[in-house]
Amino acid sequence: MKLDMIKINRKKFNIFTLISLLLLIAGILFYISWIIRFPNAWADIGIYSITIIFVLAGLLGILITLYEVPEEKV
Repeated sequence: MKLDMIKINRKKFNIFTLISLLLLIAGILFYISWIIRFPNAWADIGIYSITIIFVLAGLLGILITLYEVPEEKV
């Protein structure tokens, strides 16, 4: 698949895109707030695993909801 074939349509913004955006922001804020509260826990694998779930769910949700299937040229 060529990269020039991937199209993102911002007009398709809906409630699922908003939820995905909130998940992304929640993951980043969770990590930052945890590190501020417990400064020695920056390398804790548990914090990474929770943050990765939120961030990946947010990114994938945004990409899936805004992705536009390209039309094939005949």
